[in-house]
Amino acid sequence: MTTQSLRFTACLLALALAHQNQLPSAEAARGLVPGTGTLIDYVGDTFEDTSWSFINNFPKSSREQDERLRSPTGRSTNGRWIEGPERGQPDHMKVVPNPAGALPGSQYGLSFRTLNSGIPGYRSNDVQQDDLISNCISRLGMSIPVRDMPSAVVRVYLPPADQWENRSGPHFGFRISTSTTVTERAEGRGFFASSRMETKSEPYWPGIWIHFKSKTSRKVEEDSAFLTIRGDRRGRDIRMKNIPADQFGWWTFGISATGDGQIHYYAKQGVENLTQEDFITSQFPYSYSAERFRTFFFNACNKNDGRSWSTPFIIDDPQLFVVNSSRVVANVKAKQEREARRQAQKENRQKKRTRKTAKRSSKKFATKTTTKKPSTKSVETIVSNKRPKAKPSEPSTAVATDLSIEPPEVELTLKPATGVKLSR
Repeated sequence: MTTQSLRFTACLLALALAHQNQLPSAEAARGLVPGTGTLIDYVGDTFEDTSWSFINNFPKSSREQDERLRSPTGRSTNGRWIEGPERGQPDHMKVVPNPAGALPGSQYGLSFRTLNSGIPGYRSNDVQQDDLISNCISRLGMSIPVRDMPSAVVRVYLPPADQWENRSGPHFGFRISTSTTVTERAEGRGFFASSRMETKSEPYWPGIWIHFKSKTSRKVEEDSAFLTIRGDRRGRDIRMKNIPADQFGWWTFGISATGDGQIHYYAKQGVENLTQEDFITSQFPYSYSAERFRTFFFNACNKNDGRSWSTPFIIDDPQLFVVNSSRVVANVKAKQEREARRQAQKENRQKKRTRKTAKRSSKKFATKTTTKKPSTKSVETIVSNKRPKAKPSEPSTAVATDLSIEPPEVELTLKPATGVKLSR
């Protein structure tokens, strides 16, 4: 075999190996079942705390529509949920008793719906959405590389058909935020602007949408729903699964990401854990290969006319799982330790302030209750008013004897000491 032939054969082998390395593993090709790995309970929620509430800092953000981020944004009192910068949060969020068929041991879930979606104060009369976002990046202190195989799972209650907003179209979204690296032409002006390329991180948001088909719409005989997946390589939604009205109730949804950059989608009726049998599809949305998992979130959609409330969905136990979890667990542990130290410092400062306040109060009390000792002159005057004047020939020992008794003065000197003891 000639040297040229050997080189040609080596090139073919190298290409074959490179192609093999680019192919997804068998496990990645069939999808990672959401819920696999370690539960990261520092994010997500159980909604079992009935005092759960959300601090709305109106007006809402609407950067997606008019490039206006209205800070400060809203957040839940437990720090696990936030209003996003692109769109505002749902108008109504409340912890409610779970309907029948919920997860065993779970008593409460979060009901949410919205009315004033879109740009604050503007009625667009089309479908708009608000977001409820898990505060993953802030609480974890990091985004998660997809090679660590993260996934998100949630139980969602679909109410009876007569409780849905009477509109055919998207009503609810369960989505994740991922990012990749893209190279594109730089924006700018000038002769050379269009020829300069730049590399940047590009976020995108795969997800599962629930659409409603209202029997009041044309050519629709009965109410039903169906799922769409966002999205295919061109970013289009893919219709995947029909849900008849008699199957409304609790559903389990899950989305996962794997090291090959694919996004995997799962769904099943009921609240049992997802399995491989619940697999829907795997996609490279927008032809992107995911590099990092950022967070997960929910969408509430309605017609933005000021009158139409969105459908009252209930979510329960939204959770984050990571297969290769050592980095995330270590990060969470370090963050919890920092928070514990800050809390201890805060409590110590409060104790010092309390002691200082008590000390000042004690001194103030002692000052108020202490009376000056009467002068000899004043006592002599008092005594002289009560007793007959002594004859010039008599010594004034009677006055001295009276001064040595002084019961009112002894009583006054005891009171401040007693007051100090009580104040401590």
